[in-house]
Amino acid sequence: MKILKDFDVKNKRVLVRCDFNVPLDDKGNILDDFRIKETIPTIEYLVRQGAKIILMSHLGRPKGRIVEELRLTSVQDKLREYLNLSVAKAQDCVGKEIEEWTHRMREEEVLLLENLRFHEEEERNEENFAQALSKLGDFYINDAFGASHRSHASIVGVPKFLPSAAGFLLEREVKTLSNLMENPEKPLVAIIGGAKAEKKTSLINSISKVADFVLIGGLIQKEARDKNIQFEQPGKIIEPVDNIEEKDIGPETMKIFKEKIFQAKTVFWNGPVGHIEEREFTKGSETLARTIVESGAFSVAGGGETVEFINQLGLGDKFGHLSTGGGAMLEFLSGNVLPGLQALE
Repeated sequence: MKILKDFDVKNKRVLVRCDFNVPLDDKGNILDDFRIKETIPTIEYLVRQGAKIILMSHLGRPKGRIVEELRLTSVQDKLREYLNLSVAKAQDCVGKEIEEWTHRMREEEVLLLENLRFHEEEERNEENFAQALSKLGDFYINDAFGASHRSHASIVGVPKFLPSAAGFLLEREVKTLSNLMENPEKPLVAIIGGAKAEKKTSLINSISKVADFVLIGGLIQKEARDKNIQFEQPGKIIEPVDNIEEKDIGPETMKIFKEKIFQAKTVFWNGPVGHIEEREFTKGSETLARTIVESGAFSVAGGGETVEFINQLGLGDKFGHLSTGGGAMLEFLSGNVLPGLQALE
């Protein structure tokens, strides 16, 4: 896989697939800009190298039609704030007019394209759409780890037409998560919370091969029992022994979990261990987050809800690596090939 620094991008149009799929409130305000912040180093590098930078992303699920609340205007505002630069925004993401615009761009200019998913061809991975996007750049950079498990036009189609490489965010995600699975500092403790035990079974089985202990939340425990899901390495699974109204782990469980975390040199966390949308059931997850930081272990956390929660606690910079991928991270750690990475080979 080529990386960004392999290319000489001076005075070249660089088409960057970002993941600006951020959570919004009812008024379209950004609730958590973590994913935007994480791709800033790639954009800043391109500016310093004298590239002409064209950014593209999806936002939400407009299902192939224009939805005013899902325009990327709020993302444009955040980019201006973090880059301290003028960032122009196009009214669409393909077309002759935009292609001509990219040819008129000067070095260090930044252009943000409109929401890719306003076109149904994006999710259908239509070749004509991918080709239309490719006309906007001389190079293609994938910096959207969080969308790289999708076989969409902007992820797997465009690399067929342009020299392609991974941006800094994508490169860091792949290195960190590969190291977690192949060469972690031991003991490794994994914490798997949230729900959807069926979806997380392959992750639990995969990480159990390298982890010393896998601590699971109450919802996973209950669902696994109800559906008779068998884990491949039951001896490594540590289940909750008590709970609070079945909505959070109890004090005895917390004691056991803390003891395991303090033994760890590496900790991986995906999924809260309580109903964190209800304030009274956040204690277990908050205690876990603070214990992970206190342990001094190298820590990796991922999943939208988990990362948002860690950032709300103000602990984001205390973790070794916060992954921008939810589904993409689960697929990668489960040992599946991500189409977006395969397209860069």
